[in-house]
Amino acid sequence: MNESQSSSARALSAPRAAVLGLQHMFAMFGATVTVPLITGLDIGTTLLMAGLGTLLFHLITGGKVPAFLGSSFAFLGGYAAIAPRLADGAPNAEMLPYACLGVACSGLVYLVLAGLIKTFGIKRVMRCFPPIVTGPIIISIGLGLAPVAVSSCKANWTIALVALATIAVCNIWGRGMIRIVPILIGLVVSYVVACCMGAVDFSAIAGAKWIGLPLHREATVLGVDFKNTAQITSAIIAIVPIALATIMEHIGDISAISSTVGKDFIKDPGLHRTLTGDGLATTFASLFGGPANTTYGENTGVLALSRVFNPVVIRIAAAFAILLSFCPKFAAVIATIPGAIVGGISFVLYGMISAVGIRNLVENHIDFSKSRNLIIAAVILVTALGGVTLPINVGRFHATLSPLAVASLAGILLNAIFPAGDYAARAKDDEPPKGNTYEV
Repeated sequence: MNESQSSSARALSAPRAAVLGLQHMFAMFGATVTVPLITGLDIGTTLLMAGLGTLLFHLITGGKVPAFLGSSFAFLGGYAAIAPRLADGAPNAEMLPYACLGVACSGLVYLVLAGLIKTFGIKRVMRCFPPIVTGPIIISIGLGLAPVAVSSCKANWTIALVALATIAVCNIWGRGMIRIVPILIGLVVSYVVACCMGAVDFSAIAGAKWIGLPLHREATVLGVDFKNTAQITSAIIAIVPIALATIMEHIGDISAISSTVGKDFIKDPGLHRTLTGDGLATTFASLFGGPANTTYGENTGVLALSRVFNPVVIRIAAAFAILLSFCPKFAAVIATIPGAIVGGISFVLYGMISAVGIRNLVENHIDFSKSRNLIIAAVILVTALGGVTLPINVGRFHATLSPLAVASLAGILLNAIFPAGDYAARAKDDEPPKGNTYEV
């Protein structure tokens, strides 16, 4: 039994599992609450829906995939188009429910693709996603987030480097629990340093309540005037196409988790189940006034660092998120964490995502002496990281595919056009899965 298998299989004591779950909760927290801060959605609702969405995902996937679902950044453009903030910077409370309705409909696109996979089979669909395509996509996901981490670090490089160094020291030289909870330790140590440097503002904590309901009727789709069909149609048309990008990201994230854990989750429990879980979680969250849910790269980075792959730990993290959604004061405390600390943590996690993509290519023996492989990888990386977008204008329909979506489509197209690679000729049923290894 290899290290990853033993790490996943070993029994976890309740205290140990709780600490690991807390680490996963903190890993997703910074990015998850950023979406409501930008869009004007409620932080408590966002945490509640992230927790419930994660549990729903685990229910649909049979509890096999150690994935956490947090707020998706991909839909920020959709929210900005339908519910832009008011002139004074206040949230557009009147239009946010319409944006949420559009996002809810986008989640249904996942179900359509899941149905096609279930009907025609995973092999036919995944023939479009060999490692030479998904590997660079995973690399692009991590590197695409790198500027966000660096930007946060710039606020205070000293604090950021304390967080980064603490994580590295704990993970490389630590023993026992210290080695598998480096992010949590890095957060605590850097937060103490930030407090000593006077870089933490506690003013918002005093005015926050201890207990509060995270759901608000006017912010749900019940706040939509269903007689206003023009606005509803506009929101759906503007936001639903974004699902094309998030589906590509989902496949990349599930591939990254598969590579990290050493199990092929696209085969078992199946991509149709993971897509269904993600899609239903997105629709469910949006109906109740939360942002779209998506599998979180931050937590994949935590898996790679801790080497503990037990899905129960993720469900504990979801329970923490649900519990804390009812405590506005906790949200206020978390909001005091300096952005530099989040940047220092993200510095490691985002890099780990890209490293997993490289591992995907190496373990599947992708031969870069082959011109087809070099060109496919080059096009994907430059398109995704160069910011290439694709506007779609058909009549009154206007949408823009994100760089990651364009890169994914380009990779799929080139892989289909170029002569079959050495990987396709080598793949066998009796080969053990390594990340997303498929018969093609």
